[in-house]
Amino acid sequence: MSPKHVVFKKLSRDKSVGVYMAKRDFVDHCDSVDPVDGVVLVDPEQVKGKKVFVMLSCTFRYGRDDMDVMGIGFRRDIFLTTRQVYPPLEDRERSTHTQMQEKLLRKLGHDAYPFFFEFPDNLPCSVCLKPGSNDVGKHCAVEFEVKAFCGETQDEKAQKRSSVRLAIRKIQYAPEAGSEPPVGETTCEFVMSEKPLHMKVQLDKDTYYHGEPINIHVDISNSSGKDVKDLSVSVEQVTQVVLYSNDKYVKSVAASEENKNVIPAGTSFKKSYTLVPLLANARERRGLALDGKLKHEDTNLASSSIVKEEVLKEVLGMLVSYRVAVRVLAAGLIGSR
Repeated sequence: MSPKHVVFKKLSRDKSVGVYMAKRDFVDHCDSVDPVDGVVLVDPEQVKGKKVFVMLSCTFRYGRDDMDVMGIGFRRDIFLTTRQVYPPLEDRERSTHTQMQEKLLRKLGHDAYPFFFEFPDNLPCSVCLKPGSNDVGKHCAVEFEVKAFCGETQDEKAQKRSSVRLAIRKIQYAPEAGSEPPVGETTCEFVMSEKPLHMKVQLDKDTYYHGEPINIHVDISNSSGKDVKDLSVSVEQVTQVVLYSNDKYVKSVAASEENKNVIPAGTSFKKSYTLVPLLANARERRGLALDGKLKHEDTNLASSSIVKEEVLKEVLGMLVSYRVAVRVLAAGLIGSR
């Protein structure tokens, strides 16, 4: 194996089983999802005739483990699938699917066994709400995990010392759809003014990637008799918890620093703003939705949720979207778009 290639490994406490994987991030390309593959290393003497299974799970968690409301737990398994890897049910050639598995098997020897999972179409992507500095324990999140354990059957409770868990992420990469750039318009009428105020907001395109600047074009025609001031432009993240609750979180992830523009009555205003939503600029903000979180690894703001046809929204756990908000103040009245 190339020394430059990172392999993630984790062993059980009693060293009976270990999981080896070439990556922990698996991309949802909308029309296909990267399969989960790896190798399990087994110590036959420690296993002592038991079987070894590998499980892929997707779990929705809302609140700490010790929280319970009206007898309803805040944890639900959205997806579980388990396969036996030892003793093997088929020969290595048939159960090996990738070149990385082949390299790992050659390096680890005869006591290593491959595993392979494919994600179903209706699973959400990894996402978690950023806890506050004083929060403890696990909180609202959609989490994925690969677990290897020993047992007589796959349904029996695995002993912690003979099992190993490795967190993984399912992340999203949406191709540009080539749709028309989003446009929003609004008209505000005032009681003591014959003519209205008209505001139009337009973006350059409909899909943006992490770290990419968003160009926002603002066009205001103030035909009213009132002066307009305190114009603000921001990008907001909207997170809806659709499983177990109807909680909704709206957090600003980028905002213009200039807000002293005055648009006198009977004049027009045109200006372009460039905002870059970044987690680095909002790390202290509690309740932000993130693209999952792996130990000792960084992450990004959560990607917008793409709901596929015939998939219930409740199955996704949390829905994330972004919107551009432009707000103005006109003689005590607030207009927004």
